[in-house]
Order: sequence, then structure tokens, then C-alpha cells
Amino acid sequence: MPTVAIVEGVTIQFFFSDHPPPHFHARFAEHQALIALNSWDVLEGSLPAPKLRAVLDWAKAHEDELVTCWKKAVVRQSPGKIA
Repeated sequence: MPTVAIVEGVTIQFFFSDHPPPHFHARFAEHQALIALNSWDVLEGSLPAPKLRAVLDWAKAHEDELVTCWKKAVVRQSPGKIA
């Protein structure tokens, strides 16, 4: 499960060969959330509200890079890092 970024302490990850819809995993302490790309819906789990806001703001600013990471991860390629 490659980590592509850390946003205010929240680890942003993709799983290799993951299932649709396109999404990323966000982990912070004991919290985990699956967040859909493009719609930014929380598909599963939760994060503390301030962390979720920070992650969503960051994700919206990096949408194209996140989509590229997703496409690489589902075919088992390294998604790389996002600054």
C-alpha cells in the first residue's frame, strides 16, 4: 500500500489492484476513510472534521495527480509521490 503524501499528519495511500470506484485511503491515528476521487465523498470510515477538511482541500488541488496515481496503482505500478 504505497503512501503518496502526508497531509497534516494524514497518510494518503493507494492499494495495488484496488476496486472501483477510484478512491484513496486516508489514515490518521485510529481513523481511516476511503475517499472517492472527483466526487470527494467519504465512501467508508471517517476522519476528524479538521483533518477531513484539510485532506479534501488538498485533494481537490491535486485531483489530476491523484487520478494518475489511481490508474498506476490499479495496474500494480508505483503511483509515486505528490508534493
